[in-house]
Amino acid sequence: MIQENISLSRRKFLGNVGKIGGASAILGVTGTMELLAPEMTSAEAAPNKDDHTHKIEKPNKNSSYMLLNVRLESGFKYENGEVAATESVLRNIRVDKGRITKILDTNSPFEKDIACYDAKSMLLLPSFRDMHIHLDKTYYGGPWKAAATRKNGIFDMIALEQKLLPELLPTVQERAEKLIELILSYGSTYVRSHCNIDPVVGLKNLEKLKLALANYSDKISHEIVAFPQHGLLRSNVEGLLRDAMKLGVTHVGGLDPTLVDGDMEKSLHTMVQIAVDYKAGIDIHLHEGGETGLKAIRRLADLTEEAGLHGKVTISHAFSLASLAAGEDVAMADRLASLGISIASSVPIGKSVMPIPLLHERKVNVMLGNDSITDHWDPFGIGDTLQKAHLAAQIYGWKNEYNLSRALSLATGGITPLDESGKQVWPRVGNDATGVLLPASCSAEVVARLPIRAAVLYKGTLSSGTLDNVKTKVPNASRNI
Repeated sequence: MIQENISLSRRKFLGNVGKIGGASAILGVTGTMELLAPEMTSAEAAPNKDDHTHKIEKPNKNSSYMLLNVRLESGFKYENGEVAATESVLRNIRVDKGRITKILDTNSPFEKDIACYDAKSMLLLPSFRDMHIHLDKTYYGGPWKAAATRKNGIFDMIALEQKLLPELLPTVQERAEKLIELILSYGSTYVRSHCNIDPVVGLKNLEKLKLALANYSDKISHEIVAFPQHGLLRSNVEGLLRDAMKLGVTHVGGLDPTLVDGDMEKSLHTMVQIAVDYKAGIDIHLHEGGETGLKAIRRLADLTEEAGLHGKVTISHAFSLASLAAGEDVAMADRLASLGISIASSVPIGKSVMPIPLLHERKVNVMLGNDSITDHWDPFGIGDTLQKAHLAAQIYGWKNEYNLSRALSLATGGITPLDESGKQVWPRVGNDATGVLLPASCSAEVVARLPIRAAVLYKGTLSSGTLDNVKTKVPNASRNI
């Protein structure tokens, strides 16, 4: 039964709204260091035969070290007015206490006794961001088990979780940590994890997830969404969500306000009011298609404007956007962009294709996530955000050098080494030393071919993979880290 609409006071919204606090550590784009962008010479490409490996400690946030022979994109090569290739140079990068302090030509002198690591001419790219995942719910790390059969859609899954969640609770932290290691191995150093808040487990999954993330605080940044998987109104968890916000959760979640909660207006109002009261963000799961979903998006946009939550709202999935008619899609995209409402997508494959290219063109912030990783919902997630950008490129026909290079931005939170005109904009002196080293020539190749992530750095710390310690004129001393 649809409950009576509950109105929200604009005055209450505006009186309480503030900036979101959170555990965000986002790569900057400040600094004044301009890289020269000549084509790489054969001398730069040749390895230094006098270098020998040398035993020293792993790079960490307090280290000072040189990252040698790093390949950086330097510009586009044009043929007949079209981008035909991406040029690169080799550089040595100095890192001090987690930040890039120098970007040098490979033949420029540097401090004699500083620790050195050899990137072996691998390409350095911005690290990736998994912006929709459920670290607290997974079979990963345990025996193989396929997803559950659904005859009554989401309601079957809610019933299953009421039985399954207590069984998984003893291993939540252990499996969350294994998932963190997995996404790190694929180059993600930023994660937004949704966490079940429901009457079955209360805040217990959240407590376990926070412990897991704390154990990796030197390797990855995070946000947490308090997610009412069994329905905000349906499971009567407003009080639990408010308790979760007091524990430092960064976003309040929601779920299908019409289909699951049965009262779109009250469900959205409750979610938005919690966000306003705790100066938090919003990230709602909206699976509802067609006009039902569109109505929820339009109403949430109105409430976002009313509450002053510009730039703090994300709609995950938003499948109904695929049903917009021509003209309506542009108007909707412009409305979302004007309010800074983001769309988080796992790039679904299905009959209705999400309008990601249009959203991107109209300046809507589109974020990618893996969502389920081998759990009772879906067995297919592998934990690789770059693979999602690769999938988008396939679906939308982004096959040429330029389009593939731009597709990288979907995985990195908008950061690319080259801007749209081919000017080098990343990395710069002053940036966090956060990135991924891959055996590839350019971003386009990386998106198309999905090469191995050889080493992952987060604020100077080696988060995953290996790097060779090197030091000139130190024979017979070697170690892989």
